[in-house]
Amino acid sequence: MMKIMEAAIAELITYVIRLRSAQSNEMETSWKRVQKLQESNRQVSLETGFSVLDRESKAKDERKVLRRSGRSFGGFDSANRIGGEAKKGDFDIFRTKSTLSRQNSLLPTIKEREMETQRTEGAAGLDESDYEDILLPKDEIWPFLLRFPIGCFGICLGLSSQAVLWRALSTSPATKFLHITPFINLFLWLLALAVLVSVSITYLLKCIYYFEAVKREYFHPVRVNFFFAPWVVCMFLAIGLPPMLAPAKLHPAIWCAFMGPYFFLELKIYGQWLSGGKRRLCKVANPSSHLSVVGNFVGAILASKVGWIEAAKFLWSVGFAHYLVVFVTLYQRLPTSEALPKELHPVYSMFIAAPSAASIAWGSIYGEFDGCSRTCFFIALFLYISLVVRINFFTGFRFSVAWWSYTFPMTTASVATIKYAEQVPSVLSKGLALSLSFISSAMVSVLFVSTLLHAFVWQTLFPNDLAIAITKRRHVHKEKRPFKKAYDLKRWTKQALTKNNSVDKEYNGENEVAY
Repeated sequence: MMKIMEAAIAELITYVIRLRSAQSNEMETSWKRVQKLQESNRQVSLETGFSVLDRESKAKDERKVLRRSGRSFGGFDSANRIGGEAKKGDFDIFRTKSTLSRQNSLLPTIKEREMETQRTEGAAGLDESDYEDILLPKDEIWPFLLRFPIGCFGICLGLSSQAVLWRALSTSPATKFLHITPFINLFLWLLALAVLVSVSITYLLKCIYYFEAVKREYFHPVRVNFFFAPWVVCMFLAIGLPPMLAPAKLHPAIWCAFMGPYFFLELKIYGQWLSGGKRRLCKVANPSSHLSVVGNFVGAILASKVGWIEAAKFLWSVGFAHYLVVFVTLYQRLPTSEALPKELHPVYSMFIAAPSAASIAWGSIYGEFDGCSRTCFFIALFLYISLVVRINFFTGFRFSVAWWSYTFPMTTASVATIKYAEQVPSVLSKGLALSLSFISSAMVSVLFVSTLLHAFVWQTLFPNDLAIAITKRRHVHKEKRPFKKAYDLKRWTKQALTKNNSVDKEYNGENEVAY
């Protein structure tokens, strides 16, 4: 009898151990699945529309087409109908429609969006039969206006900021010993103005003939920030106006004309950050987001020059508050945000722009480069050094318009250093100001020559812009299985009960053999 009791107790202990082991294995498997989904390093090319999924089961260089609907870029889909089936490869689908109703016909309905969201959430990460297709042909050159990106205003930013820099070099007491002629400032100002007019006219033609493509750029998480650039350039040109052309005091109407559109656009963008949704800041934040902030500081500088000090203080406060939010969000590298591809690494230099412009704006408002200005300047200087020491981070990719993102922040930091040298005159401060000014000017010169060569000699500056032509195609014949969440307790309970039943059967079978 005792032997039977001991055997029963041993079998009971074995059963409990098996049950615990089964539950532990199930939980461990589910947790590994969650970690695999969360830790998969997904780099999305916001310029080309492709993504790279680094998975252990695939080669590191394997490219997979980004699983994101083209509706996020303005409402296109290969199944959109305008009186019939949309024809793939037809450039006319991006042309401006004659009536508002025909434009609205391209936008998906609310019901379609909700269904798409549900399908996307239900199929995330397991059985990916969705992929994005290119509406326009990749084996032929597209019309020039379709290939002309909003990022070309970055060229204007670099040249106009150089005009400001050389005006400061020719008029600052800290660099008076150099005897720099003001005609350099005049030449750069005229060059920047000519480039701005050329780029603006070209992009205006794109708005007229291919407005749907412009809408797609507006919904692009990186390119939307470059819609602020034209107004920042105009304010730079007003600030860097050559002394022989500048009046004694700028008229406030200039500030209103340039800052007004910028302010209304930032109300729209900041509202999206605040209210949440698909375009909340934690999802769309990237270094180019500084462009939507730095204009406040540039506007504050211009407001102080026209005599509106209170407006300048208001803009500085708004800009600094949102700069802190953007800075912290980017530093955290939240898992909800996508990593930029290597081709867009130059935009990381925009970390320098906002604190540099903030230091200049504060000094312009209060008339001296005091403690607050120096604090912002030192932040910018540290970020400048931290990016310089990571030189490999900015190498290894082909030339593109994105390279002009280097120029504007470097030039702004140079101007801030000149202002610092005026307040703290020393060999070190003046040497630092001259060094940074030389580096930024050399960078602009090299990029300007390279841009001319790629645009007119090699004709490689404007490749096919795949980001505005992607759309989603679905395989309806392949049925998807719903995504089983790792934290679904009902599924765990069901599987645990199944395993318990299997263990019970094994236990009963062993008892029958024992008896």
